[in-house]
Amino acid sequence: MNADNPFNAISSRITPPSTPRAATGISGLDEILGGGFPCHHLYLVQGDPGVGKTTLSLQFLLEGARQGETGLFITLSEGRDELNTVAASHGWSLEGIHVFELSAVEDSLDEKHHYTVFHPSEVELGAATRLLLDEVERVKPARVVLDSLSELRLLAQDPLRYRRQILAFKQYFSGKNCTVLMLDDNSETGDLQVQSLAHGVLLLKHDTPDYGTERRRLRVVKLRGARFRGGEHAFNIETGGLEVFPRLIAAEHHRPYQREVIKSGLPELDVLLGGGLEFGTSALIMGPAGVGKSTLTNLYARTITERDECATIFIFDETQETMFTRAAGLGIDLRGLVEKGNLTIHPVDPAQLAPDEFSHLVRAEVEENNARLIIIDSLNGYLNSMPGERFLIVQLHELLTYLAQQGVLTLLVMSQHGLMGSSMNSPLDLSYISDSVMLMRYFEHGGRVHQAISVLKKRSGSHEHTIHEFRMSPAGVEVGKPLEEYQGVMTGVPVYRGKSAMIENTHDQEASNSYINSAGHGEGTQP
Repeated sequence: MNADNPFNAISSRITPPSTPRAATGISGLDEILGGGFPCHHLYLVQGDPGVGKTTLSLQFLLEGARQGETGLFITLSEGRDELNTVAASHGWSLEGIHVFELSAVEDSLDEKHHYTVFHPSEVELGAATRLLLDEVERVKPARVVLDSLSELRLLAQDPLRYRRQILAFKQYFSGKNCTVLMLDDNSETGDLQVQSLAHGVLLLKHDTPDYGTERRRLRVVKLRGARFRGGEHAFNIETGGLEVFPRLIAAEHHRPYQREVIKSGLPELDVLLGGGLEFGTSALIMGPAGVGKSTLTNLYARTITERDECATIFIFDETQETMFTRAAGLGIDLRGLVEKGNLTIHPVDPAQLAPDEFSHLVRAEVEENNARLIIIDSLNGYLNSMPGERFLIVQLHELLTYLAQQGVLTLLVMSQHGLMGSSMNSPLDLSYISDSVMLMRYFEHGGRVHQAISVLKKRSGSHEHTIHEFRMSPAGVEVGKPLEEYQGVMTGVPVYRGKSAMIENTHDQEASNSYINSAGHGEGTQP
């Protein structure tokens, strides 16, 4: 593992570096375990059928083989051909891994009887155990996988006999300096007898939402004598094995950075924001659909890339091509920024994402690509992609804290329900976790629909409290003068209190309306 990898620092805090570890070969799981399973102990891996236990155990053995350790896979339920099929699906070869298929040694099971058709449940427990131990003595493995305890439970029949057999296995393998994974399908009720005997317990489970892909999670129930990362962590089964996304803990990530104000490229907006936004802060941009929120974030993306720094946009609500077209119509060349390499755009499929997986994507952009600006467009898509997820706002708070400690400027876009009026509301209140809040609105004037922008909050300094007109056209984006002589702009129907018109229907305004009518979608769409 790379010495510069921040995961190394995490692992060293979880467990003393001198503790011998049997790495699993799954970087995210090793991070959770503090480097891997403590060596020479017996561990229980529980989970429903199909959740990924066999894949995990094969990765465990293959990692041992890569380190020069002998591995033994004892199968009581699956055949050798089935294991080879699983391995082949991931591009692996089990060459060098000893596979002991109990059903293939029928001639040694009983001296008086020979079985033409054999099933583990038909074998007396003592005879099966002797065959297993004889194979261990022959191979002398450093890593052992026993699949599965469900078959041993059937052979034992009696719970007391079953517990004694597991205890005997534990004592035997400990004397042989083996690290053992025992797989068990009994995850619904949880086998507390085996859990109490095992040195550690890893629980795998999957949930099926009403729509979208299933969500897989794992949790370390216990790990004796070692610290580990608690809670549930998302994982996927991909071609190549398990991909685990450890739960983000912001307190473990901090790097020094220089506090610096970032300009938007619009002097009037920068004045409204008290000079601009700062690295290490987050800004929430709220307003109805099409009012210009995404366009505002695109301005900051352009500014960051002009500084020869990197920005990343996670889009939930539109395609990448639509975003390019919309921005180009306003004079912002996002496609060129992507081709230059300073801007990365990640379209996110709302039906395929888990919170920990999204945090992993964000971390990769910050730590591997050195992104200084992260844009989430929009939070509505982010929230809708994970219906039923509990404590989602806490997870988002943890993510924003992490980004702040990395010196990243984060822009969050949130669409409010409705298009005009004071009755608009948001799906949830995130204003308290954001350092700055900008509010955008439609309002009516002179038979036309206009947009307005204001700054409601800025923790890192002062800001203007005035409301300004916000205009979009093929000529670009403009922020007008304060609408000081109007009252009720944010309600959508302002009352004029001045002596002279503050808003003029200029050529730019006409061009803006022409662009809006021709586009028909995206930012700038008329209600």
